[in-house]
Amino acid sequence: MMRQNKSGIIGVMTDVISTTPDSTEIIRGIQSAVEGAGYSMLMVNTGGDLERTRQCWRELKGHRVDGVIYGTMFQRELRQEELDPEVKTVLVNCHEPPGVEVSKVVPGEPEGMREAVDTAIAHGHRKFGYVRLNPLILAADIREAALRTRLGEHGLVLREEWCISGVTGPIFGDTFVAFDNAMALLGKQDRASILFCGNDEIALQVFCAASCLGIRVPEELSIVGFDDFKVVTEVMRPSLTTVALPYYEMGQAAVATLVSTIGNEQVPGVQSVACRFVQRQSLGTAP
Repeated sequence: MMRQNKSGIIGVMTDVISTTPDSTEIIRGIQSAVEGAGYSMLMVNTGGDLERTRQCWRELKGHRVDGVIYGTMFQRELRQEELDPEVKTVLVNCHEPPGVEVSKVVPGEPEGMREAVDTAIAHGHRKFGYVRLNPLILAADIREAALRTRLGEHGLVLREEWCISGVTGPIFGDTFVAFDNAMALLGKQDRASILFCGNDEIALQVFCAASCLGIRVPEELSIVGFDDFKVVTEVMRPSLTTVALPYYEMGQAAVATLVSTIGNEQVPGVQSVACRFVQRQSLGTAP
């Protein structure tokens, strides 16, 4: 370390990723790539607390890490105080504060949404509805915009009366309202033939509402989720069609970017890792 002025350690800072199912795949991807690159990994968890974040930076700098990967459970814009300009850093699943230049790796959600819409249209669907994520999360706008854009490219529109809220309230203190809202929406005679959902947990509530109303999935209503949250997608019957977030691949890409940054190589400011459409049983032919 003294000879090369490098510790051979990459720091990994997260908020609540390590306690969240599926998003832990980011950590698995990072760990696999770190070992392959000949580095060791030192992980710290902030719990989303700003003072704890400052302490984590002190700990990482005390171990003289060569660089840091900063990852978050959901896409959000970091605050200025959450970063340390003295340390080479790559972001994964989050965005830099205004005025800060730092490389980041994010999910290519529009690509996955595009394939999902194309497949739904190929199954005869023309009547699309959407159950929204918490609007305080960046992914909420990204996913809905991607859905509207692709529908528009097919000459279709997302009818506003078929768009409902799925989650409300402050982040980490939010409440699911998808079931109640879906009960009201699906109880009408004029309804969508397919509902896209902001995430898989919302999709599960929509499925429960449809079941309560005696609406068969996918014969009378198709449902598409987002994230590929395995506890939901593979346990539901019929199994849930969804768009998978490429967490593992994002972790690997973040390590490759950071290693290049440590070596003072030129790296792209933004890397988008394509999301994968996963077709299961909840998407059927339009009635």
